[in-house]
Amino acid sequence: MEHHSFISFKGFDYTSKQVLKHSRDFYELMDKRRSLRVFSDKPVENKVIENIIMTASSAPSGAHKQPWFFSAISNPGLKKKIKEAAEKEEYENYTGRMSDTWLKDLEPFDTTFQKPFLEIAPWLIVVFKKPFDVVNGEKKQNYYVNESVGIAVGFLLAAIHQAGLVALTHTPSPMNFLEKLLNRPSNERAYLLIPVGYPPADALVPDITRKSLKEVADFL
Repeated sequence: MEHHSFISFKGFDYTSKQVLKHSRDFYELMDKRRSLRVFSDKPVENKVIENIIMTASSAPSGAHKQPWFFSAISNPGLKKKIKEAAEKEEYENYTGRMSDTWLKDLEPFDTTFQKPFLEIAPWLIVVFKKPFDVVNGEKKQNYYVNESVGIAVGFLLAAIHQAGLVALTHTPSPMNFLEKLLNRPSNERAYLLIPVGYPPADALVPDITRKSLKEVADFL
């Protein structure tokens, strides 16, 4: 069996009070996060998006395979093509694919098949999952791909919020049009389409609440 080297890990060495404060501060920050369907067209620097993507790519993954790829799009012409293709799929969803129950559940969000934010937001980040990699022409299996990419998206959304930006996890299913428009290889599958930017001054969000601690966890 091949042996691999290890390096030392150094923790933060916080006191218990510091641990409590950091946990509370981060919860309070993330509890302010909201999904927005309206965006300002105010530019966001490339370096900001680079930092956010690299934060996402620091997520754990099955066997450390890192089975993700992020396409960051700011080109107006390409954003327009993505919007048109997404709205075509969404029209089919809203007029036939979605059940009445699903449509009813979406009513509080006042959403339709029209997605103007896909052109207005300064950036679109398309997250791809990779069931396998191809290395020197050889197929290499990845493990726990959906779980790994899901965790990376969680990191991505936290990084976006921490930077002072807003986002939306958009899923215009099916999403294979993204693979074609972005010319991605055959081992990649579109996972999420995430517009990123600043909120407009007049932004509104639905008046909804999150579940309480007792509804989402127990301590045994």
